[in-house]
Amino acid sequence: MLLAVPLAPLAGSVLAGIFGTAFGGNKFGRGISHSLTILGVLISFILSALVFQSVVFDGARFDQTIYEWMTVGSLKMEIGFLIDSITAMMMCVVTFVSLMVHIYTMGYMEEDDGYNRFFSYISLFTFSMLMLVMSNNLLQLFFGWEAVGLVSYLLIGFYFKKPTATFANMKAFLVNRVGDFGFILGIGVIAAYTGTLNYSEIFAKLPEFATQTLPGTDWSLATVTAICLFVGAMGKSAQFPLHAWLPDSMEGPTPISALIHAATMVTAGIFMVSRMSPLYELSDVALNFILVIGSITALFMGVLGIIQNDIKRVIAYSTLSQLGYMTIALGVSAYSVASFHLMTHAFFKALLFLGAGSVIMGMHHNQDIRWMGGVRKYMPITWITFLLGNLALIGTPFFSGFYSKDAIIEAVHASNLPAAGFANFAVLAGVFITAFYSFRLYFLVFHGKERYDQNPDAHHDDHHAHDGHGHDAKPHESPWSVTAPLVLLAIPSVVIGAIALMPMLFGGFFDGVIFIDHAKHGAMTELAGKIHGWLPMALHGFQTAPFWLALAGVAVSYFFYMVKPEIPAAIMAASKKIGLYQALEGKYGVDWVYENIFARGSRVLGTVFWKAGDQAVIDGVVVNGSWKLVGKIASVIRWFQSGYIYHYALVMILGIFLLMTYFVWLNK
Repeated sequence: MLLAVPLAPLAGSVLAGIFGTAFGGNKFGRGISHSLTILGVLISFILSALVFQSVVFDGARFDQTIYEWMTVGSLKMEIGFLIDSITAMMMCVVTFVSLMVHIYTMGYMEEDDGYNRFFSYISLFTFSMLMLVMSNNLLQLFFGWEAVGLVSYLLIGFYFKKPTATFANMKAFLVNRVGDFGFILGIGVIAAYTGTLNYSEIFAKLPEFATQTLPGTDWSLATVTAICLFVGAMGKSAQFPLHAWLPDSMEGPTPISALIHAATMVTAGIFMVSRMSPLYELSDVALNFILVIGSITALFMGVLGIIQNDIKRVIAYSTLSQLGYMTIALGVSAYSVASFHLMTHAFFKALLFLGAGSVIMGMHHNQDIRWMGGVRKYMPITWITFLLGNLALIGTPFFSGFYSKDAIIEAVHASNLPAAGFANFAVLAGVFITAFYSFRLYFLVFHGKERYDQNPDAHHDDHHAHDGHGHDAKPHESPWSVTAPLVLLAIPSVVIGAIALMPMLFGGFFDGVIFIDHAKHGAMTELAGKIHGWLPMALHGFQTAPFWLALAGVAVSYFFYMVKPEIPAAIMAASKKIGLYQALEGKYGVDWVYENIFARGSRVLGTVFWKAGDQAVIDGVVVNGSWKLVGKIASVIRWFQSGYIYHYALVMILGIFLLMTYFVWLNK
């Protein structure tokens, strides 16, 4: 049964990818291709739900090797499954969101030429993520880690004839290679010092591991390893400064934006750190590093969402900010809270992305929110589900996002780590910022004056489908294949937080999975004394600072964009004069640094190596210099090889004379 969970989506992907494309002769039409891939993910979801039931209600656990790939010395490289509560939760989230994306894709990609290829890719993405979360060792984790990176490259660059898409997928690929370099270094250190890649064996050897230092330094081996692994998480989960690829991933079709941002690739780093919690508990330095990185990401990436006008990019920066919140929770040793927010965020963020795609379809592939407005009356299902997703995102009491987000804020407040002060400011400021940009998007799209007929330069979605309507045609509600997933995702976006709050955080759900040194890191202990149930927490939430900050964000957003739209215009003009807007529009210069220092610097360095190393040293000295030296030596030797006997006789006589002179001199 466990094998069938990842292999069912893989089978659908292979069949649709081969027989549904020109590669296999287009033997499968669209109906067969989407049916096979949806069936594969549906089977995977049903089996994942059964596994979850067995794990949660029956206490089932599984940790076995399925296949031994190779043995190098004493190091075994294996494929195996570890099924426990965090794995079962991730399996359900990944397969459910993926199933919704598969169904949604039928409507969204209906007129796209790459229909079958897209279904094959998203099923392969699901397989890759399942292999990652189900692994019982670092080798298989790394396989899934790289596989989701590969498929994201294919999906972000799905429209490979577009230069912006190919640039975006190459950017994602290269930035993730930087993170993965640190990740594989961390895995290498673990393999070298523990002699195993298996989780349970690694954790058993951590007491011995904790006492060692990196050779030649006084650095703790646990700290170095934990930071190296987290560098990998920074790339995959888009933490500053390795976040730059995520907004550009919007070049891919909208369904994959939901899959990447909600349940698969970006959550891999959060899952990995939670899984490796016994290692991270050994190093306060690593936890402080994680806390600082998460705080910077949560605060400053959220600010960038305020100035975005592309509907998908606003939500993309929201993802960056929320990933920062999850990382902050990891930094204060609230791993269960991070996993809880990962789960709630997956539902409402998938809902928001798919809702944005529905708006794009209804607006005839316009993505610029400045040319929308009044969409609510034309797209009622999209409107209400999008509103529910937004309310969950900003942490409205009783919605799923409230429980996980407030738990993070409380955990940070309870932490005694040095970086907790900055983190506390970041999470509170982030509440106002999130509410502001989320409802700026909501008000500009669904309320106010209708502006869809005033767009001077219609911006098309990368979907490239055309439905015969002009850009000044009225919006229209999306088909059932699009709206049904919205409704199904809206339900957990509202209720899952209340249902899962107590079991996941304080009910022993993660017992034996997540390990915390409560003596050193008491955030979860203090949290347990404050949270006594979903209802008291929600009622108390109306009295807390985060609620009033979120309400202020919504109110200011409404006033700015519905009542006095001249105010944000004036603020923009003033900020341009002092260069603030340009700094935000330039994403704090991170892209500039990558492009002008790292990219151009590497090209200059490459040129130097080519000119000085390849041409001057290798070609000039080693290759050309060697034959020139041989030629010169040969030209001198040639004078002694004339071929005349009297020349050789003269040399012999001179040689005898020199030898006789030498021996006479020695005898004296």
